[in-house]
Amino acid sequence: MKILIFYASYGGGHINAAKSINDYICSNYKNVDIELIDCMKYVNKAIEKVTSVAYREMAKKIPWAWGRIYSDSQKGPLAHITSRSNKILAIKLLKLLREKNADLIISTHPFGSQMCGYLKRKGKISSKIATVMTDFAPHDQWLVGSDFTDYYFVAHEKMKQYLISKNILKDKIFVTGIPISNRFLLNYNKNEIINFYNLSNNKKTVLFFGGGEFGLGKNRTVSIFESFVKLDCNIQIVAIAGKNEKMKNAFNEIVNKYNKSDSVKILGYTNQVPELMAISDLVVTKPGGLTTSESLASNLPMVIINPIPGQEEENAEFLENKGIAVWIKKSDDSDLVIKNLINDSEKLNLMKINTSILAKPHSTENICKILLEN
Repeated sequence: MKILIFYASYGGGHINAAKSINDYICSNYKNVDIELIDCMKYVNKAIEKVTSVAYREMAKKIPWAWGRIYSDSQKGPLAHITSRSNKILAIKLLKLLREKNADLIISTHPFGSQMCGYLKRKGKISSKIATVMTDFAPHDQWLVGSDFTDYYFVAHEKMKQYLISKNILKDKIFVTGIPISNRFLLNYNKNEIINFYNLSNNKKTVLFFGGGEFGLGKNRTVSIFESFVKLDCNIQIVAIAGKNEKMKNAFNEIVNKYNKSDSVKILGYTNQVPELMAISDLVVTKPGGLTTSESLASNLPMVIINPIPGQEEENAEFLENKGIAVWIKKSDDSDLVIKNLINDSEKLNLMKINTSILAKPHSTENICKILLEN
């Protein structure tokens, strides 16, 4: 069996979802030839480079503009332009598809689904097409060419109902959750991890994602970090600055300011996120689809900061409404919100319980079983 997995470099969630599916299939299925391909880079490297850089810079410097594009691409002229441009690019993708002759195409980005759906409608390909939606809120760009898509994988039941309202057959739609790494299913020795990071067994652990994919909202992030650090209560913080050296330096300045080096650990880039989530009681993060799914699988209540207008704000609103997250908005007093939350054990426990309602820790396995065993 030949499988192609298409993603696009607009945010890490699409890439990591594709990698999780790829890794699971490689580890669990024999006689499967599988390839992971950046479909936008393949069809036009110049366009991919310009658009992915534009997305990063817009999301970082003028997020309101990205929010406007996100909203306008749902319907109206921009939606048609996006769909039409993908039809043009699909012609270039056809060469690859004919060469690979895949039985199944899995796409974790709407552009891949649109191009393949267009080619299938024109009778150019006959492959099965599976679309894996990587957010907690639907966007109609995912649904372009839905008549020629064979599978839709969504995060929760409300998304399934939305797709049905758009006349997509319910038998095509599967509520599996967003694909995450199998490492979030492992049982970790928590004492070993706590000792490795020189943490305490007797304190609540806050996992703070501060780097952000594009170093978003630095001033606000630093301010919220300081709100946690200066709390006079029984917590410890593990802050991940990623590859953002300016953020890391700002975090260290605050730790030194409050003399909290014993209870706050600052990390750069790390691949130990599953282990760190396993020992944590609360996570502070942007509400990207992947990090949110990982937090849910780890049964972690969330404090949401700096969502990008558009899909991330929709994710934030959904999670807050479900009683899983507290979204600190620009107008909020972060000191007050955080102090009230940390001191409200009953609310934190309820948020933790609520995570199990949405958590889909076996998402990747279930997607692969539906595609390869039915």
